[in-house]
Amino acid sequence: MSEKKIVNTPDAAPPGGPYSHAVVAGDFVYLAGATPHRTDGSVVEGTFLEQARATFDNLSTVAAAAGADLSEAVQARVYLRDLDDFQAMNGVFAEYFGDRAPVRTTIQADLPGFAIEVDAVLYQPAS
Repeated sequence: MSEKKIVNTPDAAPPGGPYSHAVVAGDFVYLAGATPHRTDGSVVEGTFLEQARATFDNLSTVAAAAGADLSEAVQARVYLRDLDDFQAMNGVFAEYFGDRAPVRTTIQADLPGFAIEVDAVLYQPAS
């Protein structure tokens, strides 16, 4: 059995605590919760759509750093501060995941100073 591979990248917002951006374990890539933060750690201010795109950009950047992309997602979890943003999130989600969307859970969460967080699990079988 191969060891897990830790992935961190300076091209995405830094983790908000003592955890990795992603972990590759076997055929799966586990992406930590991405938020609307810049690489310097500052939060993206603005509309929900601006925050959502920044969040999905961070998630996509981490996936790429792990040698994967969001089209390989099998599961995503979306945390929204305000469920009134659900429909807008659906539109952005479709932009990033396309017509082969993963399973998804969306819940309301008490997010500290930002509107959305998203994590995902990607499946990347060995060739």
